[in-house]
Amino acid sequence: MVDQMAAELDDVRFLTVAEVAEMMRVSKMTVYRLVHSGELPAIRFGRSFRVPESAVASAVSNHIADSA
Repeated sequence: MVDQMAAELDDVRFLTVAEVAEMMRVSKMTVYRLVHSGELPAIRFGRSFRVPESAVASAVSNHIADSA
C-alpha cells in the first residue's frame, strides 16, 4: 500500500504558495484565501502549504469557464 501511494505521488508536482501566486498572477494572500476557503486544495507541511499543480490548472480552467 505504501509503494502504491509513493508511485502515485511520483506523478504529482507540488507548488508553494508563492509559485501558485506567480502562475495565477495574484497575491500570495489571495492564494491563502483560496486554500482556506476550500476552493484550492492544498496539503499542509508544518507551517506551509503545498498545492498540487493539477489543482491550479483545474482552478484556472474553472474560473475561465465561469467567466465565458
